[in-house]
Amino acid sequence: MDKNDYFLERNIRCSKKINQILSQLPFFCEEFFLGIKNKTSYLTRLNYANDLKIFFNFLTREIIDFQDKKIKDIMLCDLENITATHLEIYLNYLSYYELDGKIYTNNEEGKNRKLSAVRSMLKYFFNKNKIKSNISTKVENPKIHEKPIIRLEVDEIVKLLDQAENPNKLTKRQISYNKLTKVRDVAILTLLLGTGIRVSECVGLNIDDINFEVNGFKVTRKGGNQMILYFSDEVANALKDYLSDRNANKNISENEKALFLSLQNKRISVRAVEQMVKKYSSNTIPLKKITPHKLRSTFGTNLYRETNDIYIVADVLGHKDVNTTKKHYAAISEDSRKRVANVITLRDK
Repeated sequence: MDKNDYFLERNIRCSKKINQILSQLPFFCEEFFLGIKNKTSYLTRLNYANDLKIFFNFLTREIIDFQDKKIKDIMLCDLENITATHLEIYLNYLSYYELDGKIYTNNEEGKNRKLSAVRSMLKYFFNKNKIKSNISTKVENPKIHEKPIIRLEVDEIVKLLDQAENPNKLTKRQISYNKLTKVRDVAILTLLLGTGIRVSECVGLNIDDINFEVNGFKVTRKGGNQMILYFSDEVANALKDYLSDRNANKNISENEKALFLSLQNKRISVRAVEQMVKKYSSNTIPLKKITPHKLRSTFGTNLYRETNDIYIVADVLGHKDVNTTKKHYAAISEDSRKRVANVITLRDK
């Protein structure tokens, strides 16, 4: 295994976790996961495995028809006994439940995702003519309440980057760490804000993915596809500063090809980037909960404002469906409404 291939390592970890969970589920689940393998990512299948574990645990604990069974004893034909009412009870159950000694809660989005796994399984076996009906089609998804889109305004972007370069609102301990990570942190923030890549895509970058001759880099997108993206001189300068700092570090192994490193000189983790963004934003932009995804939203909104082209935004962000872009970047519709405000004339002037 190539330890410098972040996505290969991640997929292997996911595969091991999937197999571990499948060993606890009814035997027919293995057929389902084999059937969806070529159409889904490792992360999607891992989420499905976790969600089906929750579902079958619910059946054996809450539904009378299944309470005399252990999860491993559930047969494919038993799926015929699942009713629409059972699934509606399941959605209610997901609001607050216990699993493996821990308490979990779900909002409407979480319930939808977990119901989606059950829908996919039932649809798969129905299409294979292994169950007589797909009862999940009779159950409505919980209504998703639209949330306000959180993104940074121009002055907030400046505040965030300034805080990383010259911290004055951090604790003494955080400031001491900042002295060691300042150049790296500014490079990561600038890259996220200047290209809109996902945090996993950022973490997965290797040194040889960057080409300063064209100001471009190779990124592995959701689903495993690779594409070339380009960055501004501002992003290039931040990356060059970081690489100069990185190259001066004699403690880094020659075999370590990851672009962004932790203080342990290993590939930085998604969690570490999330915590870093939170550290610099919590005091400088206290009214907004800023995450790497919010930096992505900021880039998407700014790109649309500059281009007025939703398809360019979708392509750069790696959205397969332009409706996903419209859903996540509310300023698109807001700016469009402003542009057309004076298009209609009621009286000749």
